[in-house]
Amino acid sequence: MNWLTNSVLPKIKALVQAREVPDNLWHKCVNCGQMIFHRELEDNLNVCPHCHHHGRISAERRLELLFDDGLYKTLELAKSVADPLKFRDRKRYSERLKEAQGKTKRSDAIIVAEGLIGDRKTIVAVFDFSFMGGSMGVAVGNALVLASEAAVAAGAPLIAFPASGGARMQEGILSLMQMPRTVLAVEAVKEARLPFIVVLTDPTTGGVTASFAMIGDLHLAEPGAIIGFAGQRVIKDIIREDLPEGFQRSEYLLEHGMIDMVVERADLRDTLIRVLGLLTDRHDPQAQTALPGPTEHGGTAANPG
Repeated sequence: MNWLTNSVLPKIKALVQAREVPDNLWHKCVNCGQMIFHRELEDNLNVCPHCHHHGRISAERRLELLFDDGLYKTLELAKSVADPLKFRDRKRYSERLKEAQGKTKRSDAIIVAEGLIGDRKTIVAVFDFSFMGGSMGVAVGNALVLASEAAVAAGAPLIAFPASGGARMQEGILSLMQMPRTVLAVEAVKEARLPFIVVLTDPTTGGVTASFAMIGDLHLAEPGAIIGFAGQRVIKDIIREDLPEGFQRSEYLLEHGMIDMVVERADLRDTLIRVLGLLTDRHDPQAQTALPGPTEHGGTAANPG
């Protein structure tokens, strides 16, 4: 009996029982509903191969794709008061911060990094939407000030990748004050005659849109990104009118002159290298390469396919 129980029976069960399959091998596109194998989605930079929807990617992954050989150095962010207003709704703000910090393994909703992009030293500030919706509080304001100061000190361009729901409500007026503060910070970059480029990603809304995100020397956006101040439902309720198709999407903003280019994620690095060459190597004839033409999605890309 022991021989049957200990040896034969486990082998029979191993043959007939279904193997456990991880539940993250397949991802459902939020736009078209197609199922995509996780490796295919990763290889395609989190862009749906069926409908071309650009899904969100992590801040670290974005930096790897941007810098030469994926190498960069993050700048240490100054510590700010964790809960200046002792705010509480359904739970304490301090608890929400700890949860977000534990989830993302960083102090707040932004990373500031420096490295080479096309052999040009560049400062990059990337928002992380998974950290409290990329909301902008004092810590994010401090980070953007740091990024601007680093760009001026190094004589390097500054590129910002906002992905945010706006100002962080738990910090009240202190978060709203980051709007003029970040505007003044990037103005210092402009006064130093250094390029400030904004790459708008999904979503860029609220106080972030109403501040530094819309005062760049050049505005690029990923396809289909939601870009605006107030939400569509709020706008529709106020004006009591149906909104145009594609309203607040990057292609709509391009058509109405609010942004300069819509660029595929796969082409973004090459496009930025070309743009940085045009803006920083003005006396180099080899850098005067024409920008690419429009793609079928209404924007431009470095290698339209």
